[in-house]
Amino acid sequence: MRGTRKSFRLYLVALALFLAGTGYLLYAGFSEGSAYFLEVSEALAMPPEKLNAVKVFGTVRAEGLSREGQRVSFLLQDKNDPSVFLPASYAGTIPDGFKPGAELILDGSYEPRSKVFKAQSLITKCPSKYKKENRT
Repeated sequence: MRGTRKSFRLYLVALALFLAGTGYLLYAGFSEGSAYFLEVSEALAMPPEKLNAVKVFGTVRAEGLSREGQRVSFLLQDKNDPSVFLPASYAGTIPDGFKPGAELILDGSYEPRSKVFKAQSLITKCPSKYKKENRT
């Protein structure tokens, strides 16, 4: 009988540790992987301290675009209001589709001191030439 109780307690402790570990991994994964997805105008309307770990969607303006090796600085304009824009910078591999007028998704944070959105990743939206044509 004693051995059975001891085994039962051991299994209970193991189950509790397994559930605690699984719970922690789920919590860490969801909190780390969650980011706000904002239009440029929505990002500019938020307090700067809230713009950490956000994704911003917009279009590259022709004005203000400068490249230096694998570093690029540009203005990301709002999809609905072209007069609203956000200065942004990115250092890394620049996709082929990056050019004025390209739609981008930037993942990063806003630096209030420099007033620039520092992108950790830059993704270009697929151009319309890849859309299926209507064939009637």
